[in-house]
Amino acid sequence: MITQEMIDRINELYHKSQDAGLSEEEKQEQQMLRKKYIEAIRTNMRANLNQISIKEADGSVTDLGKKYGGV
Repeated sequence: MITQEMIDRINELYHKSQDAGLSEEEKQEQQMLRKKYIEAIRTNMRANLNQISIKEADGSVTDLGKKYGGV
């Protein structure tokens, strides 16, 4: 899970990289935080996509999470 503090730190490191540059330690921290952020976005997107159901022309409902998402 990504917290607001982590997002704030990502933004802080970005602005610092634009102004003064980052140390190697800060670059590694930035990469780690970005990786966690992207992972959280992907997890959230998968959960949302697994909630989609489609009503077919014949009136039946296809749960795409069960059909394609392995839910």
